[in-house]
Amino acid sequence: MLDASEILQYSICAGKEKVEKTLLSKLILGFIGGAMISLGYLAYIRVTASIVTELPSIANLVGGSVFPIGLIVILMAGGELITGNMMVVSSTFFAKKISASQLLKNWIIITLANVVGAVFVAYFFGHFVGLTHTGVFRAQVISMAQHKVDSTFLQSFVSGIGCNWFVGLAVWLCYGAKDSAGKILAIWFPVMIFVAIGFQHSIANCFIIPAAIFEGGSRWLDFIKNFIPVYLGNIVGGAVFVSGFYYLSYTKH
Repeated sequence: MLDASEILQYSICAGKEKVEKTLLSKLILGFIGGAMISLGYLAYIRVTASIVTELPSIANLVGGSVFPIGLIVILMAGGELITGNMMVVSSTFFAKKISASQLLKNWIIITLANVVGAVFVAYFFGHFVGLTHTGVFRAQVISMAQHKVDSTFLQSFVSGIGCNWFVGLAVWLCYGAKDSAGKILAIWFPVMIFVAIGFQHSIANCFIIPAAIFEGGSRWLDFIKNFIPVYLGNIVGGAVFVSGFYYLSYTKH
């Protein structure tokens, strides 16, 4: 396991590599990232829909145990996820290895590609295939989406902070692990915990709320109103609570 100062330097280098990828690479890997997170959420729905009413805490734990597959695939097989980049690329920015415009350009491109990947899964693998279209699965999708859009702006913002504090830590710990098993465990537990708690992840919400829209249970305006505060909270959670705090703690001034 690398120590914290070594992880910080690894993160700075990784962020520079992310910025320097070609546009095509960013779009493809961003699409994969959005799709993988969404497939993890689809698995959550499929394994919890029949137990969520009677045992919500158990359902959250069971769902949380399968959700991390998305970030595992992204970090170990290849993919770009904006919530991870909020931590990684910001550390590169703090180290003055990239400009603010490069940071923002990376975030915008990856965000757009993630959204496309998430909505793709919501429609084709959820609605079209029928995995979110019938019975308890449809009911759970609509219920979960409604819970998210019912949150106030400030609640969604703070929930987004909590979420990406954990996601950022998952990426941070993955960078520090030296073998595949260690990386999987490093990703698994922080992601499982944020899901079990119920914090909001902007790209995961790009799956669940559109999935509810396709099933007639929500509106695009509700999606936009939710996305903005959660996304902003995710920025604070990743760029401030992880890379910002550790950069200040482990960089010589």
